[in-house]
Amino acid sequence: MNLNKIFLILISIMCCAAVDGCDSNRVYEQNYEITNAVWNKDSVLVFKVDVKDSISEHNLIINIRNISTYTYSNLFMFVRVISPQGNMIKDTIECTLAEKSGKWLGSGTGGVYDFNRLYKSSVKFPVKGIYTFQLQHAMREDDLEDISDIGFRIEKINE
Repeated sequence: MNLNKIFLILISIMCCAAVDGCDSNRVYEQNYEITNAVWNKDSVLVFKVDVKDSISEHNLIINIRNISTYTYSNLFMFVRVISPQGNMIKDTIECTLAEKSGKWLGSGTGGVYDFNRLYKSSVKFPVKGIYTFQLQHAMREDDLEDISDIGFRIEKINE
């Protein structure tokens, strides 16, 4: 990876850290840095969330950070949700990252773009406990280049 990519990734991480403390609706958020911005198809990102609120509604959001040299305008992902009882839900989702014109949809500067994709809205967790969320890219290549970070966020909906 060249120095420009490393610099862009570091700047975007610092900006996110500065904004991080101002978010009262966030219940959970974790982001994984993808090594060398190359996401292998066998790399499953795992997010374990201790859900303590089975009454409120929540939004489930996938965070994506891509570099402007990303080849595609979208990103397909497999999403698995495993409940505390072991029940599993599997989804395949598409995240549209750019308009047809090529303009990136996320916010960003310096060639790094942050995009938040609503996965599910108004979710009420049926029981309290540890929920496991797994994300895996579902593109047609083994190594997906220029995806630098993937994250998962749960936010409480204000009532």
